[in-house]
Amino acid sequence: MADTIAVVFSPHAPTQSPPLGPPPAPHPPAARNGYGGFHHGVSLLHGWVPQVVAFVAVLLLVIAFARATRRWWVLWMPVCAVGGVAAAWAAWDFVDDQGLASDPAPVLLWASVGLTAAGLVAAVVGLRTGGWWQRIAAVLAVPAALLYTGVVLNQWVGYYPTVQAAWDALNADPLPHQVDLDELAELRNTDVGTGRIVEVDIPEAGSDFRHRREYVYLPPAWFAGDKPPALPAVMMIGGEFNTPADWVRSGQIMPAVDAFAAKNNGQTPVLVFVDSGGSFNNDTECVNGPRGNAADHLTKDVPGYVESEFGVAKDPAQWAVVGWSMGGTCAVDLAVMHPDLFGTFVDIAGDLGPTAGSKEQTIKRLYGGNADAWAQFDPLTVMEKHGPYTGVVGLFDDLTAPKRTNNPGANGAPNGQPRNLPGMPKVSEEQIGKGGRDGVQDANEEGAAEQLCDAGRKVGIDCTVHTTVGGHTWQFAASAFTSSFPWLTARLGIPVPGLSS
Repeated sequence: MADTIAVVFSPHAPTQSPPLGPPPAPHPPAARNGYGGFHHGVSLLHGWVPQVVAFVAVLLLVIAFARATRRWWVLWMPVCAVGGVAAAWAAWDFVDDQGLASDPAPVLLWASVGLTAAGLVAAVVGLRTGGWWQRIAAVLAVPAALLYTGVVLNQWVGYYPTVQAAWDALNADPLPHQVDLDELAELRNTDVGTGRIVEVDIPEAGSDFRHRREYVYLPPAWFAGDKPPALPAVMMIGGEFNTPADWVRSGQIMPAVDAFAAKNNGQTPVLVFVDSGGSFNNDTECVNGPRGNAADHLTKDVPGYVESEFGVAKDPAQWAVVGWSMGGTCAVDLAVMHPDLFGTFVDIAGDLGPTAGSKEQTIKRLYGGNADAWAQFDPLTVMEKHGPYTGVVGLFDDLTAPKRTNNPGANGAPNGQPRNLPGMPKVSEEQIGKGGRDGVQDANEEGAAEQLCDAGRKVGIDCTVHTTVGGHTWQFAASAFTSSFPWLTARLGIPVPGLSS
């Protein structure tokens, strides 16, 4: 377990320095910042909870398998072993065939899947053998092993950092500082202290996309004055398996956003947490196809609603799209396809283009076999066909595997090269690699940032690639976003001390 998660981003710990400007002040205590236990509590990524779950699961499995009869060891134990190996292989093959993972899963995940299946076989075939306590242990071993499999899976992707975060998501508890839409009028022209999050049901305006309810973060500056100022807006897109609240629940970015707003006179862009899938396991890759017209929803439904409902800026130079993993792929794709809507994008560990397996599998799964549709959403093809862009800027924050070096530099770059954001001077920052995985990307992700940025530069897109040693986890996504947020804010036209747009 210690090898699964090495370092975890936590709002309690000092974060890396922002790419530009001074580091953020320590986050205020939970009792004063309104987050309560939302971003606090017992960790699910490391510490005693994963260890206790592992101990209980292993203990029950040992008791379930420890039968005294010769028939059990000669006949049924091989059956359990074969069932476990078959289940582990089937799970691995499914994940590989569907292209679900950007990094290799830890071996412990496949082992826990196999042990869960082996325990299930033992519970079924062993009901008439052994003592009553062994039969009970065999039955209890299955959910215990299944729970531990979930813990290992969660450690791999960092989806639920704490027990509290998982409980809040399970119960659909309100997000921090969440208010109803009709409460905003009462807060107008008041000092709200921290921003507010509202849940919205964005009407369809040409997409015919069945989506879940989405969220909008409004910074303190939005409430100042008799009417909302025309603030910039940032569309926030999560990963392949997602809910619109993932940036807040799993990424836990709001304490950092609030801390930045407090130091910047309450001014930040409006953040729009969108639904790119329609359901948790519907991987649309933000394209139009058999899985839904996600692209139309994000370009036809969302911007117009946010502009009319919250009075944000309409100028594409003041709109950005930020995405993580699959969302990073979406960010690039939306920006190059719709420069009339988005002038800035941040791609955090995205792929070369929308993908659902191999190219042939992608064309079949995402586009119903229509190769022309694939080309319409392939960012390299789109950029080449579009020709010169004007005023589009992009940042790629990508992952790289650890490399041995005598002088890796403060940020893990070769020879100590500091990070360089588009249009900004080079500065140093601390390494922000998160997670305990090997950092090896799949074929669709490895080198994607460099290839996309090179193609973008040829058509006038000002872009920069920043690579960090780390794992493909929500903790990395949160660190990448919060480190680039001051630059993004300045880029969209909000004054930030020490920065220029």
